Amino acid sequence: MATSKSSKSNGTSPSASAKASAADKNQALSAAETAVDLPVGVVLTVSERVSDLVEPFTGRSAAEKQLKSYRTQLRRQVKRTERRGATARRKATTEVRKTRTRVEREARKRQRTVETTLKRNGAELEDRVRKAVELLPV
Repeated sequence: MATSKSSKSNGTSPSASAKASAADKNQALSAAETAVDLPVGVVLTVSERVSDLVEPFTGRSAAEKQLKSYRTQLRRQVKRTERRGATARRKATTEVRKTRTRVEREARKRQRTVETTLKRNGAELEDRVRKAVELLPV
């Protein structure tokens, strides 16, 4: 009876503690498997990638074919990049031309406004001076 009291006193039955230790063992086993599986998987992946890189160069004709493919890809990439650059240059040139035209138009407009104001003020000044001279006693 002393054993049944001790198992009741801590609130767990003998089967519950056995289940807990089995769960701990499964968790430890899972962690150990992961620790082994990960490096093995990495080695296999690297091996496949290296094989894929080396495979086209195992024979002369295969290597020439692969190099021709690389040249074609590079040529296409260069042409695409060149077209993008030309498009960007044309857009920038057009934008600069538009901006220059707008600034020149605005400058001419301001110049006309200033010239008109100067002419009007000059004429007004002449009128005032004439009137002041006429009012002077002779």
